[in-house]
Amino acid sequence: MAATVRRQRPRWLACWALMTVLLADLLALSDTLAVMSVDLGSESMKVAIVKPGVPMEIVLNKESRRKTPVTVTLKENERFFGDSAASMAIKNPKATLRYFQHLLGKQENNPHVALYKARFPEHELGFDPQRQTVYFQISPQLQFSPEEVLSMLLNYSRSLAEDFAEQPIKDAVITVPAFFNQAERRAVLQAARMAGLKVLQLINDNTATALSYGVFRRKDINSTAQNIMFYDMGSGSTVCTIVTYQTVKTKDSGMQPQLQIRGVGFDRTLGGLEMELRLREHLAGLFNEQRKGQRAKDVRENPRAMAKLLREANRLKTVLSANADHVAQIEGLMDDVDFKAKVTRAEFEELCADLFERVPGPVQQALQSAEMKLDEIEQVILVGGATRVPKVQEVLLKAVGKEELGKNINADEAAAMGAVYQAAALSKAFKVKPFVVRDAVIYPILVEFTREVEEETGVRSLKHNKRILFSRMGPYPQRKVITFNRYSHDFNFHINYGDLGFLGPEDLRVFGSQNLTTVKLKGVGESFKKYPDYESKGIKAHFNLDESGVLSLDRVESVFETLVEDSPEEESTLTKLGNTISSLFGGGGTPGTKENGTDAVQEEEEGPVEGSKDEPGEQAELKEEAEAPAEDTSSPPPPEAKGAAAPEGEKATEKDGGDKPEAQKPSEKGEAGSEGAPPAPEEEKKQKPARKQRMVEEIGVELVVLDLPDLPEDQLARSAQKLQDLTLRDLQKQEREKAANSLEAFIFETQDKLYQPEYQEVSTEEQREDISGKLSATSTWLEDEGFGATTAMLKEKLAELRKLCHGLFFRVEERKKWPERLSALDNLLNHSSMFLKGARLIPEMDQIFTEVEMTTLEKIINETWAWKNATVAEQAKLPATEKPVLLSKDIEAKMAALDREVQYLLNKAKFAKPRPRPRDKNGTRAEAPLNASASDQSEKVIPPPGQTEDTKPIPEPEKETAGPEAADSEPLELGGPTAESEQKEHPEQPTGQKGTLKNDEL
Repeated sequence: MAATVRRQRPRWLACWALMTVLLADLLALSDTLAVMSVDLGSESMKVAIVKPGVPMEIVLNKESRRKTPVTVTLKENERFFGDSAASMAIKNPKATLRYFQHLLGKQENNPHVALYKARFPEHELGFDPQRQTVYFQISPQLQFSPEEVLSMLLNYSRSLAEDFAEQPIKDAVITVPAFFNQAERRAVLQAARMAGLKVLQLINDNTATALSYGVFRRKDINSTAQNIMFYDMGSGSTVCTIVTYQTVKTKDSGMQPQLQIRGVGFDRTLGGLEMELRLREHLAGLFNEQRKGQRAKDVRENPRAMAKLLREANRLKTVLSANADHVAQIEGLMDDVDFKAKVTRAEFEELCADLFERVPGPVQQALQSAEMKLDEIEQVILVGGATRVPKVQEVLLKAVGKEELGKNINADEAAAMGAVYQAAALSKAFKVKPFVVRDAVIYPILVEFTREVEEETGVRSLKHNKRILFSRMGPYPQRKVITFNRYSHDFNFHINYGDLGFLGPEDLRVFGSQNLTTVKLKGVGESFKKYPDYESKGIKAHFNLDESGVLSLDRVESVFETLVEDSPEEESTLTKLGNTISSLFGGGGTPGTKENGTDAVQEEEEGPVEGSKDEPGEQAELKEEAEAPAEDTSSPPPPEAKGAAAPEGEKATEKDGGDKPEAQKPSEKGEAGSEGAPPAPEEEKKQKPARKQRMVEEIGVELVVLDLPDLPEDQLARSAQKLQDLTLRDLQKQEREKAANSLEAFIFETQDKLYQPEYQEVSTEEQREDISGKLSATSTWLEDEGFGATTAMLKEKLAELRKLCHGLFFRVEERKKWPERLSALDNLLNHSSMFLKGARLIPEMDQIFTEVEMTTLEKIINETWAWKNATVAEQAKLPATEKPVLLSKDIEAKMAALDREVQYLLNKAKFAKPRPRPRDKNGTRAEAPLNASASDQSEKVIPPPGQTEDTKPIPEPEKETAGPEAADSEPLELGGPTAESEQKEHPEQPTGQKGTLKNDEL
């Protein structure tokens, strides 16, 4: 047995070490056990969370609603969000900001800025000369940029999620429209950074919707491709997406479902807001006609009246979706004049006739970008609130040529649920079923540069070159490496958008600058001087289009190579060390194991140099390489998604990269092939070819942003600090309001209690008058001076009143507790006395309690009875207005002491073993045990007078193992009696049964 313990000890140590590591991981993840998603719509937002015990849930706001208006009211001393801000839009429309996302990433000359001013003329927009953007001028001292307003809203959404999850949350996935360009996406990221949120991903809302649809229909996805079209018309825009669902084989998890964005079409201004604005204009015209001839002002000049009309237009649009006509009515629209008018659905459709004609546009764009036909689409599913308008469904159904439109998805919450699933997949705290997501690039990105070429002898000219970096509808996230191999000095290149011919002229104006960044390289010439004897492999620029669709230039390197001869001993040692390390991590050097992203870059950089022969002159100057690690071509959350599928161009590059090691490192190949052979002679080792040595020099990079400059770090820090100060001010305001409400509630409740019989019984008239006077004085102070009182003053007043009323409240509470406590004490005393009486009746032979224990219990019972009777008698002599001597806490203490002693004796009785019975002179028991069976008693043999007890008679063969000793020994062996024990007890066992003994010895 000792040997067994020694063998198990290392296992226990390993288990403790594993538990320590797991505990450290849990502590590290303690702050990220809950994640959230924010579906930012134009009109409203939906927040969802995932936390342990809550798989995926929509967060309810303070009004217990599942969606919250994207509205912020900013005043000098307070802020309002959501429904509270929406109600303030009528009272203070200038300070209430809505639809401000339309200004994100837009410069002052953008058509959308002019459109916003026309739609909401009550807002004053200032001009930022540094970034050429606009900001909201609430007052001369109060101004906020659109990013700061969005940051406030994101912070508010996090507070809602934290209240719902009851724990802090930092990680989030935020939805953005699919048509957002680089400037707009960076603006959202900056807003989240101001709010202190860690953005796991900016996911396109159409992708989030498609993911939600696929996750809940995982069983319906198979190897056959299914093409689904999602038509999403929200409040501010319309997006049409074609998604292909099918199962694909992944590296780690086998066959897993995948969604691939095949085509996207959009209209930035087609949505429910434009319909509501048309209705508002119609209602304003009707109101002006009703007051015609009264020399009244135009209702359009009154911001409050227009805010009321917009709210009524929103309600009217919703009602007309289910009714043929409805009456719009507003009390006191302007100058205390009521408004009432009947509007029919036909009139509404006539007002929005040109909008309905634009409904098929996104469908055609999506089909064109996907290079598909309508016959290949299996189903068209409606998403977004504006798709509930009957005319929209009628026009769309005619455009797609289907029998019906799919409505089997939650049009409001699908994007939020898909985004929170992605958040859980990206978080380290959760493990979800893999679902491969392959999003698509909407706007192509290319690299442009200029170089000198020699056309004729002595004649040089400049040639402009363009290379596609990320093609339209190509997958992302993705990394690319571009090599410039004809530069030996500092140079510049440009990153711009590619062909945007699929956008109309108006969309191009809204899009903004088509030039992204100018990259200035510094240090190229110095790198060539540093390695004069090395062969240059070009200047390599590493680009990354991350999960959020944001492009970044990771680094630029100057790469050199040369042939180096190593000594056989050194090379052999390094090779052995490398092979050992590779084997530890599952390396092995096989082509299938090169999945690491860094290795892929290093291996693939040189592949296209040899394999690209279509344009020798061009490829010698510029080489485009796709890093194409499996994890970068699909959704990052599930590990299986990382090995999903790579673009066609990348597959070829991977093939080139796979062939390269054999040509470049013949020495390693030779060593790998001779691993099992005997060591070669010294002459053969010296004849090994030299290996290639690579030197990489980092190149300095200066980026000049051309589309929209990001906020400088100092300004970003100031904005974050300003928002933190506002949040702190709001918290202090809430704390003061809570203190004032508590004080006011205490005054009213106490004044009411003074007239209740139970309080009058334990107080004198003078005491009640004193308390009432103090309460009235505090109430008067609160009404006159309370508005200027600080939180500390309010808490101090409340503490004084509670101290004054403490004696009164204490006497009432004690009297309420007496009946229950005294009844419980009497029951415990009665049961304890009965237990003690029963314990004393146990016979001395079977007694399990000692005399000291029973005497101690009897003493406690008697002392408790005496204390109870004396204290109750003393309390009866005291007046009710005095402090009681019979206290509930004393009763509970007495009960605890008595119960502790009784429980001790009960536990002792529970685990006590019965005492053995004495034997008589003949060796038999004086009395058979109560639990002894008849067979046990019958099998006990009394030896004759001339025979000792140790001498055993020869048992019968069929009853060899039925003796009492054998029966007593059986429970001691886990597997029943062994052959050895049987052999000891029954030495007469036949020799034919010795096989069991031999087997046991083995």
